[in-house]
Amino acid sequence: MSDRLSDLPRRGFCAAATALALAGCGRKATAPASTPSPSAGPAPVSLSWAAGGDWRSQADRSRDAWRHPVETLTFWGLKPGQTVVEFWPGAGWYTEILAPFLAATGGKLYAAQFQVDAAARPAEAQLVDAYAKRLAAMPALYGQPNITAFGPTSGSVAPAGSADLAIFARDLSCWMPAGLADKAFHDAFAALKPGGVLGVEENRGIAGGVQDVLATDGYVQEAYVKRMAQEAGFKLDGASEINANPRDTKSYPFGAWTLPPWRLSAPKGKPDDPKFDHGKYDAIGESDRMTLRFVKPASS
Repeated sequence: MSDRLSDLPRRGFCAAATALALAGCGRKATAPASTPSPSAGPAPVSLSWAAGGDWRSQADRSRDAWRHPVETLTFWGLKPGQTVVEFWPGAGWYTEILAPFLAATGGKLYAAQFQVDAAARPAEAQLVDAYAKRLAAMPALYGQPNITAFGPTSGSVAPAGSADLAIFARDLSCWMPAGLADKAFHDAFAALKPGGVLGVEENRGIAGGVQDVLATDGYVQEAYVKRMAQEAGFKLDGASEINANPRDTKSYPFGAWTLPPWRLSAPKGKPDDPKFDHGKYDAIGESDRMTLRFVKPASS
């Protein structure tokens, strides 16, 4: 087992709870690199330092050009010393930025991992276990994140009213087929302080028409996300084009998962097609993503 969080398939199953959400959010493992050092990167105790740390794999850092973690977390309002809930961190793409930053600034991270039945879903259980062991093995870098769970029968992801920021990073399209999207919004609302922020990054579907409630192609209409958030009690506080990609036509043989980083060459659950030509899809880059900021009203 690699010693790097992100060397695991980050969302290789996209569903701790149900086969409907199985696959679709996974990505291929990356190669391990050198032993991480908490001192790597510019401007210690800054987001730039955390994002540039050599504990992150080169493959993960190469995706920053598409996911813009420093700009995105700044837009969501992440500040030193905050309490953050990261929903479904998987193998830790965002954790490897959040945990060092929060540990270095006196903050706290709640990682609401997959709710897993180890007997029924051993691969997911292995991912969650490896994630926990990795964090526990490097307290000087990661601090002591609290690992909770999010799933169909999970309880609180964090103490009620304790969090400054909750994060949904490319998970709604997984939760919708699992029937978990509404629960996610309500669980985040309960965990946040009045005035706390919910940050959402998600594959953006074509506006208009009726949203596929199963998000079969991996895309979600921005208006649909806003409505779900509003129904849970949130108020829209901002929208950004940080993670937009105008080259994304949103019409592919295997949905959003045809594009990098997933690069499916066959339907989910089927063997890869070695003859599939990835070229034109790789040229498009990663999917067009909405980046939204919602606030729990101060009167809540």
